[in-house]
Amino acid sequence: MNAISKTSLDLTRIRADFPILAEKIRGKDLVFLDSAASAQKPRVVIDAMVHAMEHQYANIHRGLHWMSERTTEAYEETRDSVARLMNAPDRRNIVFTRNSTEAFNLVALSYGRSVLQPGQAVVISEMEHHANIVPWQMLRDATGIELRIAPITDAGEIDMLAYEAMLADGRVGLVSITHMSNVLGTYTPAQRIIEIAHRNGAKVMLDGSQSIVHRRIDVQALDVDFFAWTGHKLYGPTGIGVLYAKAELLERMPPVMGGGDMISTVTYQNSTWAEVPHKFEAGTPAIIEGIGLNAAIKYVESIGYDAIAAHEAALTDHALARLSVIDGLTIMGRPQDRGGVVSFTLEGAHAHDVATLLDRQGIAVRAGHHCAQPLMQRLGVDSTARASFGIYTTLAEIDVLADTLDHVRTFFK
Repeated sequence: MNAISKTSLDLTRIRADFPILAEKIRGKDLVFLDSAASAQKPRVVIDAMVHAMEHQYANIHRGLHWMSERTTEAYEETRDSVARLMNAPDRRNIVFTRNSTEAFNLVALSYGRSVLQPGQAVVISEMEHHANIVPWQMLRDATGIELRIAPITDAGEIDMLAYEAMLADGRVGLVSITHMSNVLGTYTPAQRIIEIAHRNGAKVMLDGSQSIVHRRIDVQALDVDFFAWTGHKLYGPTGIGVLYAKAELLERMPPVMGGGDMISTVTYQNSTWAEVPHKFEAGTPAIIEGIGLNAAIKYVESIGYDAIAAHEAALTDHALARLSVIDGLTIMGRPQDRGGVVSFTLEGAHAHDVATLLDRQGIAVRAGHHCAQPLMQRLGVDSTARASFGIYTTLAEIDVLADTLDHVRTFFK
């Protein structure tokens, strides 16, 4: 397969960094277009995790021996790398979670239950992942807060006039909205969303699970209150996620899990908590995964977000151009600012059948509701197929997808 791109990235070298891309699927080259679900891992991430297990593994934060001290240093270095990646003011703003889902639940259970009051509201949007819907429903049912849904336009963008009107009564305590849709690829106008919310007395949480992969994030410039993302989409391992929060909010929030490592003192009568952020990190953490995430961050930084963003834009433009001329294929959403995610339907074919036929040609795409069932209802479909791109994706792979989809269309016709 010709791995030519019109961007400045050395794709031949980058693709060589990902061992799995050499795999054959049913005798055909693997065309992996499912990075929005979980990205593939570069050799440096694999090697960092294996090295830690082979040469220095021990539990962290507690031991005084060489192995524990070295492993603690390696794990906590990741917190510094995350803070640098997001331009957080301090490493103490970074709480490690298992994934974005746990980060949303942590905020709902801690900030939501201790700060938000009955009669206040949480605002989400019509394009949210289930991880940014269900925790707020549970909070609503437990505490009596109101859940408001900001509508989207037919183009797949936040209806900003409707959004601003939702905050006008001053009862909204928290806005929690995706930074980039995992279905439509829409980049939401985060700066405007945050400014409007703050002006009306609300805090803001952004779901950065997709955006952190493709664009440089500066939490201080955004002035965002909470920002969640997950390591496995940023070419790191599963089981390690990130919650950024402003220091004054973390200090105010109570822990939601009790146990080892999150305490300062324990008696049978009561306990006191460790300092932020450790009071939110009960028990033995994902040590090896944390070390792997550090390697992934350094790998992404070595390539640079400017180059990644330019590459993604070229891929997305090419995909939209190729797919839009296929008879019977409908691309979901027409946002002006979109990332490397393209969801589509094919007339006369269920998304699962489309994905199955693509898989027979070695092409991996996602099919289903993408953990966004309310958005599917808004779009008037029950499922879509989704192609999503990574730093290793080539224009040639998109051509393979488009050519194969044309054959799939003929098959169903």
